Amino acid sequence: MRVVATFADVLALRPAAIAIDMPIGLLDSGPRAADVEARRRLGPRRSSVFPTPLRPMLAAQSYEEAKAVAGLSKQAYHLLPKIREVDALMTPARQRTIVEAHPELCFARLLGHPCVAPKRTTEGRAERRSVVNLNIDRPPSGAAWDDVLDACALVETARRLVTGVVERLGDGARDRRGLRCEIVL
Repeated sequence: MRVVATFADVLALRPAAIAIDMPIGLLDSGPRAADVEARRRLGPRRSSVFPTPLRPMLAAQSYEEAKAVAGLSKQAYHLLPKIREVDALMTPARQRTIVEAHPELCFARLLGHPCVAPKRTTEGRAERRSVVNLNIDRPPSGAAWDDVLDACALVETARRLVTGVVERLGDGARDRRGLRCEIVL
């Protein structure tokens, strides 16, 4: 297990499949059906699914500018550089092996129900660790426990993608670049 700095570094590893916790497929307006469905499924953990930024927000140079396009949380604003990076490298063809996933949905699938405890608590860490294969005593340098556990859950989704046994949340919408607006389980 290691930490890499950029999405390009992940691609350079040439894995058979990649599940990332970053939005792929950005609409020009309105909520994505995949996000609405993810929140519904997560019940008490629904707040972990933040609204996906709209494509016009990628051009914003400040929080105020991004918020003027549409409501945007500070958390989402701080993710815009990573979302831009992923968006710049994604193509519809790459979506065969690179998908958007959500760690809390992955954990809910593995557990059979949404997690009970928040992920940054001792109880939450134990709950999530109970369903992933993780044999380390501390996270690698540059990563926090919750990030490591999230990555492990996403690996399970990537494994299912390789076998073709995944569920896709969304209504089949594509963004103006042809990217599917979906979350894969």
